[in-house]
Amino acid sequence: MLVIKNLTKKYGDKTVVDNLSLTVWSGEICAFIGHNGAGKTTTLKAIAGIIQFDEGQINVGEFDVRKDAFKAKQILHYLPDNPLLYEHLTGIEQLNFIADVFEIPEKERKEKIEYYGKRLEIYNDLNAKISTYSHGMKQKLAIVCALIHSPKLLLLDEPFVGLDPKVSHELKLIMQELAEKGVAIFYSTHVLDVAEKICSHVAIIKNGKLVESGKMEDVKGHVSLEDIFLEKENEESR
Repeated sequence: MLVIKNLTKKYGDKTVVDNLSLTVWSGEICAFIGHNGAGKTTTLKAIAGIIQFDEGQINVGEFDVRKDAFKAKQILHYLPDNPLLYEHLTGIEQLNFIADVFEIPEKERKEKIEYYGKRLEIYNDLNAKISTYSHGMKQKLAIVCALIHSPKLLLLDEPFVGLDPKVSHELKLIMQELAEKGVAIFYSTHVLDVAEKICSHVAIIKNGKLVESGKMEDVKGHVSLEDIFLEKENEESR
């Protein structure tokens, strides 16, 4: 579903993502971990078509994100770490706007808004202005926005930030259910114990370079994901 080949992104003389190649297949939940500034968000934004990159190729399904940007964006959803919402709208107006963009039929959108809205405990607040929402409420609304058009690829940047334990648990279940239905999920996180529990695969990035990737059980072996991450972080660059 997601194929990245030799991705390189520079800002001036600084190489933020350095020759990164990675594949995330349908039905996989892949954790993308690394220190602050490692290149995680830049990679996610390049996949989503938000920023241009200098070298390499990214395919979402059969679509090249450069040559077929519109078609690629139709089958993915990117959720940034800081939700981008129209705060002058109500929650339901925001959701209907997203549904209109993706041309979701009225019956389907109502069903999905109610289903995910209730699971994430935001449904009863949808008639309120987004400007009155707490950060956690905005995060829940943004997650519903990401789910109502049934994307085949979900790009999530720290999706659990701001969520209370109950809703965090529900989101984990939703992610696992979507993966079982064939959705590919690629998400960055610093919460390594959660990633270890729910992810089938993991990719570790350091200073823009992919230093480890593969099935979670193969990468971490008999130790914790935190141990592997710290080991990679402490290794001297070669």
